[in-house]
Amino acid sequence: MSVCMAGYGINDAMMKLASADVGFFQALLVRGLFATTMLALIAWRRGALMVSVPRGDRTVLAWRIAGEVGGTYCFLQALFNMPIANATAILQSMPLAVTLAGALFLREPVGWRRYSAILVGFAGVLIIVRPGSEGFNAYSLWALAAVCFIVLRDIMTRRLTASIPSAFVALLTAFFITLMGAVFAPTQEWRPIGGYEIALLGGAACFLITGYTSSVAAMRVGDIGFVSPFRYTILIWAIFSGIVVFGHWPDRWTLIGAAIVVVTGIYTFYRERRLAGR
Repeated sequence: MSVCMAGYGINDAMMKLASADVGFFQALLVRGLFATTMLALIAWRRGALMVSVPRGDRTVLAWRIAGEVGGTYCFLQALFNMPIANATAILQSMPLAVTLAGALFLREPVGWRRYSAILVGFAGVLIIVRPGSEGFNAYSLWALAAVCFIVLRDIMTRRLTASIPSAFVALLTAFFITLMGAVFAPTQEWRPIGGYEIALLGGAACFLITGYTSSVAAMRVGDIGFVSPFRYTILIWAIFSGIVVFGHWPDRWTLIGAAIVVVTGIYTFYRERRLAGR
Protein backbone atom coordinates (compact mmCIF):
# COMPACT_ATOMS: atom_id res chain seq x y z
CA MET A 1 0.00 0.00 0.00
CA SER A 2 2.91 2.35 0.64
CA VAL A 3 4.18 1.64 -2.89
CA CYS A 4 0.67 2.35 -4.18
CA MET A 5 0.54 5.73 -2.46
CA ALA A 6 4.05 6.58 -3.68
CA GLY A 7 2.87 5.86 -7.22
CA TYR A 8 -0.18 8.07 -6.87
CA GLY A 9 1.83 10.82 -5.16
CA ILE A 10 4.52 10.92 -7.85
CA ASN A 11 1.82 10.86 -10.53
CA ASP A 12 0.24 13.94 -8.94
CA ALA A 13 3.57 15.77 -8.78
CA MET A 14 4.39 15.00 -12.42
CA MET A 15 0.94 16.10 -13.58
CA LYS A 16 1.27 19.36 -11.65
CA LEU A 17 4.69 19.95 -13.21
CA ALA A 18 3.30 19.29 -16.69
CA SER A 19 0.43 21.74 -16.11
CA ALA A 20 2.88 24.64 -16.38
CA ASP A 21 3.41 23.92 -20.09
CA VAL A 22 0.44 21.78 -21.18
CA GLY A 23 -3.28 22.56 -21.19
CA PHE A 24 -5.61 20.80 -18.75
CA PHE A 25 -7.47 18.58 -21.22
CA GLN A 26 -4.34 18.16 -23.31
CA ALA A 27 -2.59 16.68 -20.25
CA LEU A 28 -5.55 14.38 -19.59
CA LEU A 29 -5.53 13.19 -23.19
CA VAL A 30 -1.80 12.47 -23.44
CA ARG A 31 -1.54 10.78 -20.05
CA GLY A 32 -4.72 8.87 -20.83
CA LEU A 33 -3.31 7.49 -24.07
CA PHE A 34 -0.32 6.10 -22.18
CA ALA A 35 -2.46 4.77 -19.30
CA THR A 36 -5.12 3.21 -21.53
CA THR A 37 -2.50 1.41 -23.61
CA MET A 38 -0.78 -0.02 -20.53
CA LEU A 39 -4.07 -1.05 -18.91
CA ALA A 40 -5.17 -2.71 -22.16
CA LEU A 41 -2.01 -4.83 -22.07
CA ILE A 42 -2.63 -5.72 -18.41
CA ALA A 43 -6.26 -6.62 -19.11
CA TRP A 44 -5.24 -8.69 -22.15
CA ARG A 45 -2.70 -10.69 -20.12
CA ARG A 46 -5.33 -11.34 -17.46
CA GLY A 47 -7.96 -12.36 -19.99
CA ALA A 48 -10.10 -9.36 -19.08
CA LEU A 49 -9.91 -7.36 -22.30
CA MET A 50 -13.35 -8.42 -23.54
CA VAL A 51 -15.94 -8.93 -20.82
CA SER A 52 -19.68 -9.40 -21.07
CA VAL A 53 -21.15 -7.11 -18.43
CA PRO A 54 -24.34 -8.49 -16.85
CA ARG A 55 -27.39 -6.33 -17.51
CA GLY A 56 -27.82 -5.57 -13.81
CA ASP A 57 -24.27 -4.21 -13.58
CA ARG A 58 -24.35 -1.88 -16.57
CA THR A 59 -26.00 1.07 -14.85
CA VAL A 60 -23.86 0.58 -11.74
CA LEU A 61 -20.71 0.46 -13.87
CA ALA A 62 -21.77 3.61 -15.74
CA TRP A 63 -22.24 5.50 -12.46
CA ARG A 64 -18.92 4.18 -11.18
CA ILE A 65 -17.15 5.48 -14.28
CA ALA A 66 -18.96 8.82 -13.94
CA GLY A 67 -17.69 9.08 -10.37
CA GLU A 68 -14.12 8.33 -11.43
CA VAL A 69 -14.19 10.76 -14.35
CA GLY A 70 -15.75 13.52 -12.24
CA GLY A 71 -13.32 12.89 -9.39
CA THR A 72 -10.33 13.03 -11.73
CA TYR A 73 -11.51 16.28 -13.31
CA CYS A 74 -12.23 18.00 -10.00
CA PHE A 75 -9.06 16.85 -8.24
CA LEU A 76 -6.80 17.89 -11.10
CA GLN A 77 -8.49 21.30 -11.19
CA ALA A 78 -7.56 21.66 -7.52
CA LEU A 79 -4.09 20.15 -7.94
CA PHE A 80 -3.13 22.47 -10.80
CA ASN A 81 -4.19 25.60 -8.90
CA MET A 82 -3.27 25.08 -5.23
CA PRO A 83 -0.44 23.56 -3.17
CA ILE A 84 -0.22 19.81 -3.69
CA ALA A 85 -0.17 19.08 0.07
CA ASN A 86 -3.43 20.98 0.65
CA ALA A 87 -5.26 19.28 -2.22
CA THR A 88 -4.03 15.84 -1.14
CA ALA A 89 -4.90 16.43 2.52
CA ILE A 90 -8.49 17.34 1.64
CA LEU A 91 -8.79 14.20 -0.48
CA GLN A 92 -7.83 12.06 2.52
CA SER A 93 -11.25 12.73 4.04
CA MET A 94 -12.60 10.32 1.43
CA PRO A 95 -12.65 7.20 3.68
CA LEU A 96 -14.68 9.14 6.25
CA ALA A 97 -17.09 10.31 3.55
CA VAL A 98 -17.42 6.76 2.19
CA THR A 99 -18.29 5.47 5.67
CA LEU A 100 -20.93 8.20 6.04
CA ALA A 101 -22.36 7.51 2.58
CA GLY A 102 -22.47 3.79 3.32
CA ALA A 103 -24.56 4.51 6.41
CA LEU A 104 -26.90 6.94 4.62
CA PHE A 105 -27.40 5.16 1.29
CA LEU A 106 -26.51 1.49 1.87
CA ARG A 107 -27.84 1.33 5.44
CA GLU A 108 -24.55 0.03 6.75
CA PRO A 109 -24.46 0.10 10.56
CA VAL A 110 -22.37 2.96 11.94
CA GLY A 111 -22.18 3.60 15.68
CA TRP A 112 -21.84 6.88 17.53
CA ARG A 113 -18.06 6.51 17.81
CA ARG A 114 -17.56 6.46 14.06
CA TYR A 115 -20.10 9.24 13.55
CA SER A 116 -18.10 11.31 16.05
CA ALA A 117 -14.85 10.49 14.23
CA ILE A 118 -16.43 11.55 10.93
CA LEU A 119 -17.54 14.90 12.38
CA VAL A 120 -14.11 15.55 13.86
CA GLY A 121 -12.47 14.54 10.57
CA PHE A 122 -14.65 16.96 8.61
CA ALA A 123 -13.70 19.65 11.13
CA GLY A 124 -10.10 18.89 10.16
CA VAL A 125 -11.03 19.47 6.51
CA LEU A 126 -12.52 22.85 7.42
CA ILE A 127 -9.26 23.75 9.15
CA ILE A 128 -7.40 22.98 5.91
CA VAL A 129 -9.90 24.83 3.71
CA ARG A 130 -10.44 27.78 6.10
CA PRO A 131 -13.50 29.27 4.37
CA GLY A 132 -13.80 33.02 4.87
CA SER A 133 -10.18 33.49 5.91
CA GLU A 134 -7.32 35.15 4.03
CA GLY A 135 -5.78 31.73 3.43
CA PHE A 136 -8.89 30.43 1.66
CA ASN A 137 -8.29 29.07 -1.84
CA ALA A 138 -11.46 28.72 -3.90
CA TYR A 139 -9.93 25.75 -5.72
CA SER A 140 -10.15 23.77 -2.47
CA LEU A 141 -13.86 23.48 -3.30
CA TRP A 142 -12.81 21.46 -6.36
CA ALA A 143 -10.98 19.07 -4.02
CA LEU A 144 -14.13 18.73 -1.91
CA ALA A 145 -16.15 18.06 -5.07
CA ALA A 146 -13.60 15.38 -5.98
CA VAL A 147 -14.28 13.69 -2.63
CA CYS A 148 -18.00 13.58 -3.44
CA PHE A 149 -17.38 12.02 -6.86
CA ILE A 150 -14.96 9.47 -5.41
CA VAL A 151 -17.54 8.51 -2.79
CA LEU A 152 -19.96 7.85 -5.66
CA ARG A 153 -17.28 5.73 -7.34
CA ASP A 154 -16.62 3.65 -4.21
CA ILE A 155 -20.30 3.16 -3.40
CA MET A 156 -20.93 1.93 -6.95
CA THR A 157 -17.85 -0.30 -6.76
CA ARG A 158 -19.34 -2.05 -3.75
CA ARG A 159 -22.47 -2.80 -5.77
CA LEU A 160 -20.62 -4.36 -8.71
CA THR A 161 -20.71 -8.16 -8.84
CA ALA A 162 -17.44 -10.04 -8.43
CA SER A 163 -17.73 -11.42 -11.97
CA ILE A 164 -16.41 -8.15 -13.45
CA PRO A 165 -12.57 -8.13 -13.38
CA SER A 166 -10.98 -5.08 -11.76
CA ALA A 167 -8.58 -4.74 -14.71
CA PHE A 168 -11.53 -4.36 -17.08
CA VAL A 169 -13.11 -1.69 -14.86
CA ALA A 170 -9.81 0.20 -14.68
CA LEU A 171 -9.36 0.01 -18.47
CA LEU A 172 -12.88 1.24 -19.15
CA THR A 173 -12.41 4.11 -16.70
CA ALA A 174 -9.09 5.15 -18.24
CA PHE A 175 -10.70 5.07 -21.68
CA PHE A 176 -13.48 7.45 -20.68
CA ILE A 177 -11.08 9.84 -18.91
CA THR A 178 -9.00 9.87 -22.11
CA LEU A 179 -12.16 10.42 -24.14
CA MET A 180 -13.01 13.43 -21.97
CA GLY A 181 -9.58 14.86 -22.72
CA ALA A 182 -10.02 14.22 -26.46
CA VAL A 183 -13.47 15.82 -26.60
CA PHE A 184 -12.57 18.99 -24.69
CA ALA A 185 -8.93 19.49 -25.72
CA PRO A 186 -10.01 21.43 -28.86
CA THR A 187 -11.73 23.99 -26.60
CA GLN A 188 -8.31 25.07 -25.28
CA GLU A 189 -5.18 26.26 -26.99
CA TRP A 190 -3.12 23.24 -28.04
CA ARG A 191 0.40 23.86 -26.85
CA PRO A 192 3.45 22.26 -28.47
CA ILE A 193 4.59 19.18 -26.53
CA GLY A 194 8.30 18.45 -26.34
CA GLY A 195 10.24 15.52 -24.99
CA TYR A 196 10.15 16.93 -21.44
CA GLU A 197 6.35 17.13 -21.37
CA ILE A 198 6.00 13.68 -22.97
CA ALA A 199 8.34 12.25 -20.33
CA LEU A 200 6.32 13.88 -17.53
CA LEU A 201 2.94 12.68 -18.80
CA GLY A 202 4.22 9.23 -19.76
CA GLY A 203 5.91 8.93 -16.39
CA ALA A 204 2.72 10.06 -14.65
CA ALA A 205 0.82 7.29 -16.45
CA CYS A 206 3.43 4.72 -15.40
CA PHE A 207 3.26 5.75 -11.75
CA LEU A 208 -0.54 5.86 -11.91
CA ILE A 209 -0.61 2.25 -13.15
CA THR A 210 1.96 1.31 -10.47
CA GLY A 211 -0.40 2.75 -7.87
CA TYR A 212 -3.34 0.84 -9.28
CA THR A 213 -1.61 -2.55 -9.50
CA SER A 214 -0.03 -2.15 -6.05
CA SER A 215 -3.39 -1.26 -4.54
CA VAL A 216 -5.01 -4.38 -6.00
CA ALA A 217 -2.12 -6.55 -4.76
CA ALA A 218 -2.26 -5.01 -1.28
CA MET A 219 -5.99 -5.58 -0.94
CA ARG A 220 -5.85 -9.15 -2.25
CA VAL A 221 -2.76 -10.37 -0.39
CA GLY A 222 -2.53 -8.15 2.70
CA ASP A 223 -4.83 -7.87 5.67
CA ILE A 224 -7.15 -4.97 4.79
CA GLY A 225 -7.31 -3.72 8.37
CA PHE A 226 -3.51 -3.55 8.49
CA VAL A 227 -2.78 -2.12 5.04
CA SER A 228 -5.57 0.47 4.80
CA PRO A 229 -4.02 3.06 7.16
CA PHE A 230 -0.92 3.10 4.96
CA ARG A 231 -2.97 4.98 2.34
CA TYR A 232 -2.20 8.11 4.33
CA THR A 233 1.49 7.84 3.45
CA ILE A 234 0.56 9.74 0.30
CA LEU A 235 0.62 12.86 2.48
CA ILE A 236 4.34 12.32 3.05
CA TRP A 237 4.91 12.30 -0.70
CA ALA A 238 2.66 15.32 -1.21
CA ILE A 239 4.41 17.38 1.46
CA PHE A 240 7.86 16.26 0.26
CA SER A 241 7.18 17.06 -3.40
CA GLY A 242 5.46 20.30 -2.44
CA ILE A 243 8.57 21.50 -0.63
CA VAL A 244 11.31 20.08 -2.87
CA VAL A 245 9.72 20.43 -6.32
CA PHE A 246 7.33 23.36 -5.97
CA GLY A 247 8.72 25.27 -2.98
CA HIS A 248 5.39 25.14 -1.12
CA TRP A 249 5.76 24.82 2.63
CA PRO A 250 2.45 23.75 4.25
CA ASP A 251 1.40 26.11 7.02
CA ARG A 252 0.62 24.93 10.51
CA TRP A 253 -3.16 24.92 9.96
CA THR A 254 -2.80 22.61 6.97
CA LEU A 255 -0.62 20.26 9.03
CA ILE A 256 -3.03 20.37 11.99
CA GLY A 257 -6.06 19.73 9.76
CA ALA A 258 -4.28 16.92 7.92
CA ALA A 259 -3.29 15.30 11.23
CA ILE A 260 -6.91 15.39 12.40
CA VAL A 261 -8.13 13.82 9.14
CA VAL A 262 -5.50 11.07 9.33
CA VAL A 263 -6.12 10.21 13.00
CA THR A 264 -9.90 10.07 12.59
CA GLY A 265 -9.54 8.04 9.38
CA ILE A 266 -7.28 5.49 11.06
CA TYR A 267 -9.67 5.31 14.02
CA THR A 268 -12.55 4.63 11.62
CA PHE A 269 -10.56 1.82 9.97
CA TYR A 270 -9.83 0.42 13.44
CA ARG A 271 -13.51 0.47 14.47
CA GLU A 272 -14.62 -1.14 11.20
CA ARG A 273 -11.98 -3.84 11.61
CA ARG A 274 -12.98 -4.50 15.20
CA LEU A 275 -16.69 -4.71 14.39
CA ALA A 276 -16.02 -7.00 11.42
CA GLY A 277 -14.18 -9.40 13.72
CA ARG A 278 -17.11 -9.84 16.05
